Amino acid sequence: MTLFHELRKHKFLFDELVKRDFVRKYKRTVLGMGWSICAPMLNLLVLWIVFGYLLKVNIPHFVIFLFSGQLVYSYFSEASSMGMMALLNNAPIFTKVNVPKYLFLLSQNVSSLINFGLTLFLYLVFILLDGLPITWKFICLLYPIACLLMFNVGIGLVLSALLVFFRDMQYLWGIASQIIMWGSAIFYSVDSFGPTVQKVFMLNPVFVFIEYFRNIVIQGNVPGIEIHLLLLLYSTTALAFGAWVYKRYNTEFLYYV
Repeated sequence: MTLFHELRKHKFLFDELVKRDFVRKYKRTVLGMGWSICAPMLNLLVLWIVFGYLLKVNIPHFVIFLFSGQLVYSYFSEASSMGMMALLNNAPIFTKVNVPKYLFLLSQNVSSLINFGLTLFLYLVFILLDGLPITWKFICLLYPIACLLMFNVGIGLVLSALLVFFRDMQYLWGIASQIIMWGSAIFYSVDSFGPTVQKVFMLNPVFVFIEYFRNIVIQGNVPGIEIHLLLLLYSTTALAFGAWVYKRYNTEFLYYV
């Protein structure tokens, strides 16, 4: 309730931050918002050529398989990377005006969510072109999207706070992002691994989000209750820990930016 009260109180500032973040991303570009569509398409094309054509990976509906992984990971990567810079980039504002500092992070996540929505629409178009049916089960995708939003906000809260105190965090996170990407099975299937190794993959939250999408879209199955609980655990844990970090070090940010 306190969060919603603060958002209503600072609604004008929050709206302006969202507009600024979204406009700044495409400022002085020729295609503008078109990059929200072109960028994932070019990445998808490269991945398909390398793994589907050159390496001849034999996975049914491989384009959608790739797109599912890229869709989730790109959203996570963009939201976490932009969220990490939320405090440092807005230090000139909150060092002069007393406003909730998490507003800057939330505005970055809204901008990333808009880009995700545009790519998601293109994703649905590709599903139809690939001959896969769109059923009522697609409504279940709202659950992992909501959990992923909470997870991204939580990770962004932690990373933005750490970056204030440790500037090395941006380089460490770049390495960690690559490890997460390779461990998310974006362009390969985990079916070739043994049961024990497959369970290890479940420790990667991004992989679990991707698998949820693939189960609904490609296999037409709604994941079991254990997957729903696991996603909820990852998202709420990240969000709760991020909120605690901000509350714990809120007054110290001013001394380090």
